[in-house]
Amino acid sequence: MSPTFRSLRNPNYRRYALGSLVSNIGTWMQRMAQDWLVLVLTGSGTALGITTGLQFLPVLLLSPYAGVIADRMSKRRLLQLTQLAMGVSSLALGLLAVTGMAEVWHVYVIALLFGIGSAFDAPARQSFVSELVGRDDITNAVSLNSATFNLARILGPGLAGLLVGALGGGARATGWAILINAVSYAAVIWQLEKMDTALLHSPKPAAREKGMLRAGVAYIRTQPRMVLILIIVFFAGTFGMNFQITSALMATEAYGKGAGEFGLLGSVVAIGSLVGALLAARRVRVRIRLLVGAGIGFGAANMVSAILPTYWTFVVFSPIVGFCMITLLNSANAVLQLESAPLLRGRVMAIYMTIVMGGTPLGSPVIGWVGETLGPRWTLLTGGALTIAGVFLALFVHARMTRGGERGDGSILTAPIAASTVGPRVWASQFVARARK
Repeated sequence: MSPTFRSLRNPNYRRYALGSLVSNIGTWMQRMAQDWLVLVLTGSGTALGITTGLQFLPVLLLSPYAGVIADRMSKRRLLQLTQLAMGVSSLALGLLAVTGMAEVWHVYVIALLFGIGSAFDAPARQSFVSELVGRDDITNAVSLNSATFNLARILGPGLAGLLVGALGGGARATGWAILINAVSYAAVIWQLEKMDTALLHSPKPAAREKGMLRAGVAYIRTQPRMVLILIIVFFAGTFGMNFQITSALMATEAYGKGAGEFGLLGSVVAIGSLVGALLAARRVRVRIRLLVGAGIGFGAANMVSAILPTYWTFVVFSPIVGFCMITLLNSANAVLQLESAPLLRGRVMAIYMTIVMGGTPLGSPVIGWVGETLGPRWTLLTGGALTIAGVFLALFVHARMTRGGERGDGSILTAPIAASTVGPRVWASQFVARARK
């Protein structure tokens, strides 16, 4: 088997990848349909920003606690529960839209409920990948996960755009795309149930203790590379990855296009992301300079796309944006999973997801307001510039933390040495015990 697809030798990973592909196609269909539903109901970029913000607000508020839960229980069971919760939310919105009863406040409420399910799903799903495969295949599995996600991102928005357009482009048409997503969650639930638990690399669930979240935060603060990564992905996720808003406004306002053309934009961004994910799958390890370069490249690509004169030049350039974005996210994800102690991995990935996705409620209303006030092109110019600024801020903070090898409280950064000497599981237990004192 090609090194690019080596994780697929694992039968559990094959099941997980197949279920994820089906579910992610449905998820991307709903994202496009939901955004179009808001535009049909309101015609407002600000309303679109509020919807996106509400959907990601629970990630900001709940993901850190979701990481604690992910470390305390079976991630496989937790994922089945979160998939069920999101499926019910999608079913409710789809039925409201199909019956012509949907109002914008319905979308707001259901987006918030959907976000609660996502908040508990994301850290469990991210950390579960390292339980499906051995340590040597973690980088490959993370990259193939992204490839599956982006293959769905290519297919989902395009299918939703075709379906919504074929059914008239109104609110009722969006409901059918959302209902397809509601059904797709059954694929993941079924595949998780069919897994061979004997092949999973699952650590013993952490016992319930005081200060578990505080221990996770304290652990990350001792790791300069983790801090650098989290600062970069915060700026990129908060200001640069608002594609629901920027693509919608560019398609409808900058270029005067409709639902089909809007859906196509999501697909072409995903083409670049898919290529980036497959290239990343061949890497054995990730260098920080690659991550930094991807962050700068992503910000610059956003700014270039803002000044493109026609819809088709925007389409042709969009894969470059997707390539830089997925290279950044894959690199960040792989480094965090490889370097985090197993007993703390759920909390580390929860904090990562809080930052990369939870910043959206802060950034999306701002980007939506920028688009409505200054024009759609300024959403990309602003997001790209702030992403690049965040990379340089991260480099500055990393240099301060590593200079002399000291933490902010003056103590020596011995965490990496301790972990490599006594083993991550033992060291993590010692670290948690110290953090509770």
